[in-house]
Amino acid sequence: MTLANRKEVAKLAGVSEATVSRVFNNVEPLRESTKQKVIQAAKQLNYQPNILAKKFATGKSGQIGVVVPYLPKVHLLSTYYFSEILSGIGLELRKHKYDLLLLLQSPHERMDYTQLFQAQKVDGCIILGSRNVPGERDEIEKLHQRHLPYCLVNQTFAGYAYHSVDAQHCNGSFKAVTFLIEKGFKRIAFLNGPPEYSNSVDRLGGYEDALKHADIALNEQWVFQGNYSQKSGFLAASRIGPIIQDIDAVFAANDRMAVGLMKGLQEQGLEAGKDYALMGYDDSDIAPLLQPQLSSMHVPLFEMGQIASQKVLSVVSGQVKEDTEIKLPVMLRERASTQL
Repeated sequence: MTLANRKEVAKLAGVSEATVSRVFNNVEPLRESTKQKVIQAAKQLNYQPNILAKKFATGKSGQIGVVVPYLPKVHLLSTYYFSEILSGIGLELRKHKYDLLLLLQSPHERMDYTQLFQAQKVDGCIILGSRNVPGERDEIEKLHQRHLPYCLVNQTFAGYAYHSVDAQHCNGSFKAVTFLIEKGFKRIAFLNGPPEYSNSVDRLGGYEDALKHADIALNEQWVFQGNYSQKSGFLAASRIGPIIQDIDAVFAANDRMAVGLMKGLQEQGLEAGKDYALMGYDDSDIAPLLQPQLSSMHVPLFEMGQIASQKVLSVVSGQVKEDTEIKLPVMLRERASTQL
């Protein structure tokens, strides 16, 4: 099928080429009747506007940048956490005819987020995997001060009101530990993630609050740290295995660490759901496939991605100007790993 050009559309609609350009670049004012004539002519002739020309005319790239951490030897899209959030982001951007530009950030690299806008690469920016480390908050503060369209996902900074979408991790952790206590488990170890992530801080707070609420003394020797990877969970088994007789349950701050821990303890002849209870977090797609099936806290990662896109696009369109923080609830999914 032969594609028509702008001149042919203008001739059929009985308008100038400039008017055709104004219609497809949404430049006002325009009479509705004129606009409809141009649209109908374009449909009839199978006219497709030049995308690059349209972006030049509107001053918009039509792209939203999504910054994700570069993880060596990890297939990013096969990681449940990132794939769910990115799916939510991508679906919402597609609804509004925006493209997703994936930007990988090395953990040792300081990202200049404002440069993404200055180079006119993106109209907005969604940041995953942000950490509370020197330099990172400074770069986010630049976005904030310059009123650029951005949104943080699953990370907040205490004392700063940034555009962010998160889950109620403190409450989710509290629910998880309280559930274990109500099941009769009183000696609960906790495998957490690095403290530079706000969700690690929140989950530790929820763990401590649940123990305090049940009048159970906190044993700091039972609090361990991984890095949210399966390998770190496996390595933690060498520290948790020797004290397994002193504890009766383990709460892991994500499912990947829970899986690694489960495998590591299996090598020591210890079985989750039999020798100890195990609770994960995220409710990843692998949780119900394990043997035993893993109890976990469901985090609405897909919805978080959708809302992050909505927030950025609302700022791009000028509908939202104040920084807002949204936190979504999490839900408990009980399975065999906590049914001793």
